[in-house]
Amino acid sequence: MSDQRTALVLGGGGITGIAWEIGVLAGLADAGVDLTGADLVVGTSAGSVVGAQVTSGAELEAMFQRQLEPPAQEKVARMSRSNLARYAWAMLVSRGRDVDFRRRVGQIALAAEKAGLTPSEQERLDVIGSRLVGRDWPDRDLTITAVNAHTGEFRPFDRTSGVSLLQAVAASCAVPGVYPPVTIGDERYVDGGMRSAANADLAQGYDRLVVLAPIPRGVGPIASVDAQVTGMLARVAVVTPDDGARAAIGRNVLDPAARAPSARAGRAQAATVVDRVADAWIG
Repeated sequence: MSDQRTALVLGGGGITGIAWEIGVLAGLADAGVDLTGADLVVGTSAGSVVGAQVTSGAELEAMFQRQLEPPAQEKVARMSRSNLARYAWAMLVSRGRDVDFRRRVGQIALAAEKAGLTPSEQERLDVIGSRLVGRDWPDRDLTITAVNAHTGEFRPFDRTSGVSLLQAVAASCAVPGVYPPVTIGDERYVDGGMRSAANADLAQGYDRLVVLAPIPRGVGPIASVDAQVTGMLARVAVVTPDDGARAAIGRNVLDPAARAPSARAGRAQAATVVDRVADAWIG
């Protein structure tokens, strides 16, 4: 078994996605299946926050307990109808050309920032920084995904990229039109979920793969999890929110009030998927 390489892919899904993923990981560990020692961790958006924590040595139980804390003065963000309409228009005029779509979404993000519709970049860096264990890249294979707002180019970051962990995670979490793009060098970057909610194909070549995907579906040029794992030679388990978790998550994945219920629902769901996950991970 020692030559079997494992990969954990953590997908995007907002504040509730962070909580649900942590709940699932904690519940699986309770049942004897600890995924946090994966040879590769891929994090997109919400998953980048969780991935940065688990690879930096954060204890799952402590992470879980943090999700149960009251939201305090956190602001509720939401995806507006007008923003969704802009996404839909970008998909329509891009006609399936994925890089073109991502470039147009990057323009949406830059325009929203210019119009003062998003928090400041520093405000977002402070929020993301408060969620991380440390500011240094872990000595582990952690890949965090983002998209160049000007060109639409997909950009995976790791500890060799010359980019700070905080910047990489903040960029991966920069939902276009809701949060500002993040400055890295001379470029601006937005949410890696604009390519795929999970970017599971970055784990190609690994033998055992578990994907935690709060949002598994794809739409238009945004690839679904199933499309990315189909044909992989790895033993794969994809875990998505069950009915209880979807009810806990609710309609706004950016609402801090839904964080604690989402974490509890993820932990409860773990008991129902542990056999399937163990089969892929250990089996």
